[in-house]
Amino acid sequence: MTTPRPATHLSADEARRLALRAQGFLGAPDRRSGVRGVLRHLGAVQLDTISVLARSHELIPYARLGAVGRTTVENAYWKDTHAFEYWSHAACILPIEEWPHFAFRRRAYRNRPHWNHELPDGAYDQVVKQLRAEGPLTATELGGAKKTSEWWDWSSSKVAVERALMYGEVVCVERRGWKRVYDLAERAVPAALLHDDLDDTECLRRLVRLAGQSLGVGTRADIADYHRLRGDQVDAVIADSGLVPVTVEGWGKQAWADPAALETPPRGRHRTTLLSPFDSLVWERARTERIFGFTHRLEAYVPKPKRVYGYFAMPVLAGGRLVGRVDPAREGRTLVARQATLDGPKAVPAVAQALVEAASWVDCTDVRVERVDAPDLREPLTRELARALA
Repeated sequence: MTTPRPATHLSADEARRLALRAQGFLGAPDRRSGVRGVLRHLGAVQLDTISVLARSHELIPYARLGAVGRTTVENAYWKDTHAFEYWSHAACILPIEEWPHFAFRRRAYRNRPHWNHELPDGAYDQVVKQLRAEGPLTATELGGAKKTSEWWDWSSSKVAVERALMYGEVVCVERRGWKRVYDLAERAVPAALLHDDLDDTECLRRLVRLAGQSLGVGTRADIADYHRLRGDQVDAVIADSGLVPVTVEGWGKQAWADPAALETPPRGRHRTTLLSPFDSLVWERARTERIFGFTHRLEAYVPKPKRVYGYFAMPVLAGGRLVGRVDPAREGRTLVARQATLDGPKAVPAVAQALVEAASWVDCTDVRVERVDAPDLREPLTRELARALA
C-alpha cells in the first residue's frame, strides 16, 4: 500500500488534546445522551472481572460523566437491546449498531480449525435448542458452567454456548451477577442488523474508521489495537477509511487522524478523575507513554512483593495530564488510598478532588490515605482531603 503524503503536522500538545476530546475528557460532556452516548462515542467499553471501587465498565462512564448511578449504567448498556458483548479490544460492550461490522470476526471463528476445548457431539445443537425453548439463560441454567473447580475446566454446555457466541448464533444480552446471560441472536438482535452479508473489507474499513474517530489521532498500531485488528488488515483499508494521514511531533511514526477532529481546535473544560486501567484512554501502554509521558502497568497479576504502584493503581487525570495514580480499596464507608503516587506538589489538589468525588460516587463518607510515595506530600494531601470533605 502506498501511503499518501501527510497534509497536516500536529504538535505533541495538539495530538494530546485531540485524543482527550475524542475520548470524552475535554469539553462539555453530552449528558443528554448519557451512558449510551459514551458507549457510542468510544465504540467499545472493556469488561473485566476485577472490582475495586466498581467494575471497569462502570468506571468508564463515571470518568466522563461524573457520579452517574451504577444501576443507571447497567440499564443503559443492556436494556432495549442497545448493546451486545463481543470480542473487540478484549471482551467488550459494543453498540448494537456495530453488530454487522463484526461479521468478519464471526466468520473467522467459524472457520477456525482448532479450539482449546473439545465439543462433544450434539452439545452445540442441544444448547441452541434449549435457548430457543427457554432463553435467555446463564451457563449454569444451561447445565452448569464447569466440570470441576478449575477455572478453565468448562462443562460441555459452557463450551458449546461460548462457541455459539463466537459464531454469532448466540449473543450475551446482559451480565447477571457477572455471569453472561445468553439468548439467540435471532431473538436479541434487531432484524435490520441481524445479517453477516458485509464482506471483510467493508467490516474492516468501518472499524478502522471508528477507531480513528475514537482515538482522534493514532498510529497504525494504535488503530489496530483498538479493536485488535492485524496490521495488514489496517493497511488494506486505511487509505479508503476516511482517515487522513498526519505527522505528530515526536511520534516518529506515520499517524492518521479523524478529519472532523482536525476542523476545530479542542477547547473546553478538562475532567479531573480516576481512570480505570482498562479505560480506552490508557489501555495501550505504548500510546499512553507517547501521549502523556506516563508509564502504567496493571499490577493485579504481579506478585505482591514485586508491585510498584499497587494492585489496581488508577491513573489520575487532571488538566489533560496524568498527574499521579492511586491504588484504592474500600473499608465500610471509607475509601482507602492504599498507595498514592503524585507527580509533584501541584498534583495534590487534583488527586484529592478525584478521591473525594470517587468516594461520594461509591457511597463512602471518608477518605483515608495509607501511603504516599513522596513522604513530604503526605501532609499536604491529607490537609487537602480534609478541606474537600468538610
